[in-house]
Amino acid sequence: MGHHFARPGNRFWPTLHRAGFTPRQLSPFEDAELLTFGCGITNLAPRPTTAAAELTPEELSAGARTLARKVRRFAPRFLAVVGIGAYRTAFARPRAALGLQEERIAATAIWVLPNPSGLNANYRPAELVRLYGELKAAASGLTR
Repeated sequence: MGHHFARPGNRFWPTLHRAGFTPRQLSPFEDAELLTFGCGITNLAPRPTTAAAELTPEELSAGARTLARKVRRFAPRFLAVVGIGAYRTAFARPRAALGLQEERIAATAIWVLPNPSGLNANYRPAELVRLYGELKAAASGLTR
């Protein structure tokens, strides 16, 4: 079985730790440990890719429908979608911006974060930590 954000150079695990979601930096092989910290992880698409651009709009839309069913079933307070382009396509929100979205899935708030892939050079590590930290603060009840 594959692991989430397991490619060398992916900044997800260091960002998650530095933003305060985990008490230490987890490895991709410990992705199941996220549940012990009140976080879950899943995919929009069932196949691994190097870049989100490899996924078709149909795959992303189908993934959004599947994800919405999971969210309704498990009812998390927040759904974080990693990747603004994937979110825009999957949820048919072409003008969406990063951060808290106006839309919800049932009672679950949706928060969009930048993809931490090393291929996404638009965001430096400190900026990723700041943006992920905003979600952590909201989830902790410190904002909104």
